[in-house]
Amino acid sequence: MRLPSRFTARLMALSILVTGIATTASAQLMTERGIDAASAQTVLQGCFADAEAKQQRFSIIVVDSGGHLVAALRMQGARPGNTAFATEKAKAAALWGFATSRMERSAENLPGFADAPAVVTVAGGVPIYSADGKQILGAIGVSGGAPSADEACAKAGITAAGLQAERVR
Repeated sequence: MRLPSRFTARLMALSILVTGIATTASAQLMTERGIDAASAQTVLQGCFADAEAKQQRFSIIVVDSGGHLVAALRMQGARPGNTAFATEKAKAAALWGFATSRMERSAENLPGFADAPAVVTVAGGVPIYSADGKQILGAIGVSGGAPSADEACAKAGITAAGLQAERVR
């Protein structure tokens, strides 16, 4: 049986409307959940400035809350392998929502934690929270120096952007 053309036209219009609403809602959710490119660059530049002042050479990676690359920099003199390590640190901090230095401590106290997916047990990955500390936006991963220096640079970048490195409850 064939549907009347007026019914078909209405059904198509409704389908287009629903698809448009769903797409808009999805786009808003993605925008609200992740760090934007301008903020990621500010975080990256804050870390870069801190490293330059201390004559350190790092790879610096900023990812969104899903662990996807938003901004990256390998400073002159940083080893190429540091970029891959910084990326893994950033992804881990974004996906777990806490710093990789805390993962290191957790691995000591929780058998098997170090083997969980996306766990990095070396400092240098730090989550990036909104200015009020309530929403995770992404994370920064830094590699190239001592783990404590990597983490200090990451936190300097977050502070430079007016964002938080820890969740506020």
